[in-house]
Amino acid sequence: MGYVDALIVGLGNPGSRYARTRHNIGWMAVERVVEDHGATWRSRFSGRYAEVRLDGAPVGVLAPETFMNDSGRSVGACVRELRVPIEAIVVVYDDIELAPGLVKARSGGGLKGHNGLRSLADALGSPDFQRVRCGVGRPGRGDRRDVATYVLSGFEDDEDPDALAAEAAACAEAICADGIDSALARWP
Repeated sequence: MGYVDALIVGLGNPGSRYARTRHNIGWMAVERVVEDHGATWRSRFSGRYAEVRLDGAPVGVLAPETFMNDSGRSVGACVRELRVPIEAIVVVYDDIELAPGLVKARSGGGLKGHNGLRSLADALGSPDFQRVRCGVGRPGRGDRRDVATYVLSGFEDDEDPDALAAEAAACAEAICADGIDSALARWP
């Protein structure tokens, strides 16, 4: 095993313009993990990196500060240096195929046009990392925004991104502490 037993990665885009958008829910989730465990961010791997302990095990937490489409560069550097096996990588990201507010665990799978996931799969040589899918939905009936504009926009007043981030953080921690099968039972 490497320097950490697992790595939680939250996908997002840098800059205040994207801070609380649907596309940055991965960042919001990993910020929650770091805050809940009293850890401190450091600039590393072209991103923000922290280490927490889950059930006594060291777990890395990474928020790549490259743009989402190039997040594999940051994650690849981290994984190589810390020697994290692909099955111990947990990626938290926005998923337009899930209803807003829904969280689901997943082991590997397709990329479904998500450029952040594609960048990771390319950098890691495999899409077989663990996933925490954060439902952000699609533009509603009558909403003229295309999907890209929609995910780069803020949450609606009736949506609770903080609750979604907290649930995603709990799911990611459960995958690291108890394994994907246990998380799939709770977040199917």
